Amino acid sequence: MNAHRRFLAAEDLQKILVHAGIDSPLTEQSLLTGGTYNSVYRLSFADRSGVVLKLSPDPRGAVMTYEQGIVKTEALFYAMAQDQAALPVPMVIALLDLDLDLGGGQALLVTELPGVPWFGSGVSGSMRGPLRAELGRLMASMHAVPGPAFGYPSESTGALTARWFEAFAAMLDAVLDDADRYRAMLPVDPRRVRRALNACVDDLDAVLVPSLVHFDLWDGNVLIDLDGPPRISGLIDGERAMWGDPVMDFASAALFGEIRDDEDFIRGYQTSGAVLPLHPSGRRRLLLYRIYLGLIMTVEPIPRGYGQAERKHAARVTEQLIADLAELDQLTGLDPVAADR
Repeated sequence: MNAHRRFLAAEDLQKILVHAGIDSPLTEQSLLTGGTYNSVYRLSFADRSGVVLKLSPDPRGAVMTYEQGIVKTEALFYAMAQDQAALPVPMVIALLDLDLDLGGGQALLVTELPGVPWFGSGVSGSMRGPLRAELGRLMASMHAVPGPAFGYPSESTGALTARWFEAFAAMLDAVLDDADRYRAMLPVDPRRVRRALNACVDDLDAVLVPSLVHFDLWDGNVLIDLDGPPRISGLIDGERAMWGDPVMDFASAALFGEIRDDEDFIRGYQTSGAVLPLHPSGRRRLLLYRIYLGLIMTVEPIPRGYGQAERKHAARVTEQLIADLAELDQLTGLDPVAADR
């Protein structure tokens, strides 16, 4: 069960299409099951290419702070990634505010890309290396896109700022506040998390240029075209995108793993001269971002109404959160029990 899931009848879907300027009659619609925030429909027509429709959750429902307005963030990500980095992302057809008779919230219509999600595709072994290198090249191109200032484009956790420490601290505070609001049982002490953040002020302040960051590029959000030699055909679900530190993307690109061990990805990322910071300062920043992502993954099941079957990664998230905070304490010379005093 997912509390964010929205079910619309064919006539309501047709109304949204008309609002977007598409008057072709629907021949088929299917609600996709991969996502856990937006409701995603694949829509087919007899006289034109198919489209993908994303509906934000019921605006009256519970969401995390950073999730406010992220449908608009996703549309912005696609536009920037396509126009300035020539990345394989969907083209935005329309971004609409829905009337109350259609449930309110926002609807995003985008073109349908070829391929299937890498996760579950069966692509592995010798085919995986070239794809990881390709992902590295694409990510380096994305990170070369500069932003106006640091933070989420929706300004959900505060206004954009010229200082990365300030922007990231607001993001971390917001997810810890969400944990309090939804009474999430965190496996780590929030006081330790904030102490670790404050120990890394200089590391975060060393990031001077806001870059376009996806922050959710795990294998489920990378499409692979299997018609011929496997290739990356799409980067999707850019709703967590922000202007931030490129190192953030290495948290999700190596989910439950280590980007420093991925030689293929590193080779691809560095092909165009991009630098993957594996020095101590970069490691401390990466640990902070992994902790932030782990906190999101710990809290979000509550407002999304996950059942037990949807919490299959909970143990791994908990294990990594504890390990990452312990390593960060060690690298910053902090006493892990001092926060309890």
